[in-house]
Amino acid sequence: MQSSYNGINVPVDGQRIDYIAGAYQVPDQPIIPYIEGDGAGRDIWKNARAVFDAAVEKAYDGKRRVQWYEILAGEKAYRLHNDWLPQDSVQACIDFRVSIKGPLTTPIGGGIRSLNVTLRQTMDLYQCVRPVKHYPGVPSPMKNADDVDVVIFRENTEDIYAGIEFKEGSADVKKLRDFVNNELLGNTKKKLRDDAGLGIKPISVHGSKRLVRAAIQYAIDNGRRVMTIVHKGNIQKFTEGAFLEWGYEVAKGEFRDKIVTERESWIFAALDKDASLTPEALAKVVEPGIDYAPKTFGDKVIAEVKDVLAAIGETHGNGKWKSLLLVNDRICDAMFQDLLLKPKEYDVLATTNLNGDYLSDAAAAQVGGLGIAPGSNIGDGYAVFEATHGTAPRLADQDVVNPGSVILSGVMLLQLIGWNEAADLIEQAMTKTIEQKVVTVDFAKEMDGAIQVGTSAFAARIVENL
Repeated sequence: MQSSYNGINVPVDGQRIDYIAGAYQVPDQPIIPYIEGDGAGRDIWKNARAVFDAAVEKAYDGKRRVQWYEILAGEKAYRLHNDWLPQDSVQACIDFRVSIKGPLTTPIGGGIRSLNVTLRQTMDLYQCVRPVKHYPGVPSPMKNADDVDVVIFRENTEDIYAGIEFKEGSADVKKLRDFVNNELLGNTKKKLRDDAGLGIKPISVHGSKRLVRAAIQYAIDNGRRVMTIVHKGNIQKFTEGAFLEWGYEVAKGEFRDKIVTERESWIFAALDKDASLTPEALAKVVEPGIDYAPKTFGDKVIAEVKDVLAAIGETHGNGKWKSLLLVNDRICDAMFQDLLLKPKEYDVLATTNLNGDYLSDAAAAQVGGLGIAPGSNIGDGYAVFEATHGTAPRLADQDVVNPGSVILSGVMLLQLIGWNEAADLIEQAMTKTIEQKVVTVDFAKEMDGAIQVGTSAFAARIVENL
């Protein structure tokens, strides 16, 4: 560990968080790096920090304290070091393991990748975890906003975000196009057009399984009822479809005594009503149109039923399955609709990168917008918590932006390091503040009787409500 990063000395009174045997080892004064963020991040961070410090002080009566340590990224880093993301900042995130950041800009003009993507890929932060739930009183366009309480686990390193692209008209794209057209598609009618840019979408066994594993473990640890694998496997069979297949392999191979799949639940539910049903009859429950399908398909479903009964009939039958985590899957476009129409049916989602991107933002819109949507990027022993919204540069230094996203991201950070008492205090105080209708402009304009306040006054009321 260095004594300074980017020329900024490390706090001498704090200690680094360690990670041993899969668990964080947290001292009473952990050093936690923070990136203030660009634009409105300057207003948000200082007020969010005041909330964090007050909650920790109250929860632990001064016996614990976060030693915040500023590291540089974005506009401030560029001004001081002519570098949007100095290597020292990345190294500090690695050395201290747990950090938090405000919104960062993506530099204008091209040629520089998203700073968020760079951090994720450099530290292998393969889980983008986005909890989305409605807080009472927050304005929402939905009639059933109170039914939204879902945690989205978005794979964070693969899919189209791997950044493997080739520009239309370039020499590289011609090489790739010629190879695909001549070597891979030569005996087919499919061809890549000459005027197309090309991108590669990698979905791996390793990346898929570790993401689904984390989602299932979270669901079990937090008493959630359902874990849903979201995919587009009906079209992209060898990427999205493989994500689905590998997800079920993890569920049934590693969590067999704790989960039941949706298809298995149909079998056991039918048997709970009529224990005399034969495998042939049960096959019709699983696939109602089986009589109209080819015999080979019907035989396959009957064999599936027999295998289920043989493997887990004793452990999961006679109603035992009802107490287990239900693992199911949904095609991504249907999932989008279900989040809008029947969000109560979903608890935890495991998604590929792109699907998780738009689903998490859409879910946030149902509960008040990105201003109140927290997020984290988590790897094995490393975590970066972040605001999920943009930098809002036109609102910078005006003390008007909702700090809720960073505040709730801090709640997630405190939960990760085991400081749940402080996390609970913040969430309860923020809920109370909103119920009192003391809110920033984004909520006030949609809330009858609201008391519109700025960023600092909203944070101050949360501290008061602690």
